[in-house]
Order: sequence, then C-alpha cells, then structure tokens
Amino acid sequence: MDSPRAEPTIRTVAARAGVSKSLVSLVLQGSPKVSPARRAAVEAAMADLGYQPSLVAQSLSARRTGVFGVVMNDLRNPWFVDCLEGFASAAGEAGYRTVLADERLDDAGGGLVESILRLHVDGLVLMGTMTPSPTLRDAARRRPTVVAASRDFPGTGLDVVANDDATGTRLALDHLWGLGHRRIAHIDGGPGAIPAIRRDTFRAYLVERGINDPAVEAGGTTEGDGYAAGLRLLASDCPPTAVFAFNDVVATGVLAAARERGQAVPEDLSVVGYDNTSLAAMRLVQLTSVDNASTVVGAAAAQALITRLEDPDTEGGLTLIEPNLVIRETTAPPR
Repeated sequence: MDSPRAEPTIRTVAARAGVSKSLVSLVLQGSPKVSPARRAAVEAAMADLGYQPSLVAQSLSARRTGVFGVVMNDLRNPWFVDCLEGFASAAGEAGYRTVLADERLDDAGGGLVESILRLHVDGLVLMGTMTPSPTLRDAARRRPTVVAASRDFPGTGLDVVANDDATGTRLALDHLWGLGHRRIAHIDGGPGAIPAIRRDTFRAYLVERGINDPAVEAGGTTEGDGYAAGLRLLASDCPPTAVFAFNDVVATGVLAAARERGQAVPEDLSVVGYDNTSLAAMRLVQLTSVDNASTVVGAAAAQALITRLEDPDTEGGLTLIEPNLVIRETTAPPR
C-alpha cells in the first residue's frame, strides 16, 4: 500500500516555482508587487501540487480571514436554522464564510466560543436567546459582534437585529379576538427578554379589553413543554377556547394534548404558534403562526456585521423586523 503523500507547503510551492517563500506569501496576499510571470509560476506550482493555503496563515498576514463566527442558542428549533440560512446567504454574497457553534452543547464553560475566536474570525454573531455570560461579553469585546434574534444584551452597545415581538403578539391576538375568542391562554416561553415581551404584551392586550386576569401558563420552548402545559390548561375548571403558544414547537405539543383530551382543533380549541417555521406549514399540522421573517433577520444581521467591520466607530443600535400573521387551519370561531 502506498504511503500517504505529505501535504504541500509554502516551501514546496516555492521550490517548484523556483522562487522564495516570501514571494509565495506575496502572491497569496494578492500583492501588486509581484510580476505577472512570477505570479503565474507560483499559481501553476500550487495547482500542480494541490496546495490549499491555510486560513489561519492568511489571517496572520492579511489580518482578515473572510470568516464570520455564529454562536447559536439551539439548533433544535427550525426557526434558528432558517435564520442561519439567511445570515450565511447574505454573508456569502459579500464574500464571507460562516462557522457555527451551538452554545447549548458547550459543556466546557465557553470552550466553543474560544475555539471560534482562535480561528481569527472577522466578526461574531450571537443568535438566539442566551445568557450574556462573562465569556460572551468578553468575546464581544474582542471581535465586532452583532446580536440576532435576541434582546438579552441590553446596555452593551452592540448592534441588535430582532423581530418586533410586541407587534407579532398583537397580530396573533387580534386574529383570535376577531374570531370571537375571549378565553385565550398564553403558554410562556420561560426566562429571557423575548418571552417576557410576548408575555407582557399578551397580558396588556387582554387587560385593555377588560380581562383582568389573563391566563399565562408556565411553559418553555420544546414540544414537551407545550404538551404538559396544554394538558394542564385543558384539564382546568375553565379551559381556554384558544391558545397562543410561545413558538411553533410548543404549539405542536398543544395539538398533541388536545388530541389526547379528545378536543378537536380548531372546532373545540384554536391554536396559534409563533415563528412560521417549516413545521407550521406541514400538511398534517397546518398551524396558524406569526411569521417573524427568519431569513430577513439573518440577512439583516449579516449586513449589520459587515457595516460594523467597514466602520467600527458606528454607534450600535436596535433593528426590528416587522412580522405578519399566516392563517392556516388551526384557528376558527369558538363553538
């Protein structure tokens, strides 16, 4: 069996082209100081040897890698995957690649974030609800940073791109109220700024309409959270005729609870989700949901980071993306 061939280096490229290592480095940097003939000789040697320049080596010389790092909260939610797609697409059009770390899987106390920074990424995106830990705050000081789909970093001066959750919540409630529902419950999303905005807006909306004790059920972000909360609501003395769930994943748990309790959707119970993910559009689900423009949020975060790189002294600000409501088959007037 043939032994594996050693990876070519700048030294072997220089030897093949008959030039110095420093000249190969100048070619890799795109320096105009290299003559066309010598540039062609170096490029031919790299092609013959199959040489791939090291991103880290290039970053040390050019001080840019053309790579953005994304720290995401949770890849289980399809909304974040769509947001990442919007970010990576917009960044790619501008010539940047994307590397990803899932903060939820980081058992090393910030080790994944530190690993991304060691790749000499040009900028960092913190995507999703997460605690502004000392590790993340330190990372934001070391690299240009944008927060996407989160409102958990107040007072940091960072650029923030998020959905207008107050408007989205009111869209969902306008729809249910307009159908005639008055016993509307909200399944909370747990801790964090975005769950708080949706929860507070829900309460304020119903209080404005004379319902002084709006039903908010403890929940979370998973299907299991929605299922457990749905069972509790439907077993109560005065069950709701409509549920506004924190997100689409939670809403699917409510649908399962309703089926288990023998409640027909939407005849006995209307359900509205939030995110308008691919899950909501599935034929077996057809969930009415607030579309919070996942790919638009991602693309806007990419543009904010590019702007930050071009002008580091730009003052950080908040950009809210307008949502809309997509009505499907899980909502109807109450019996």
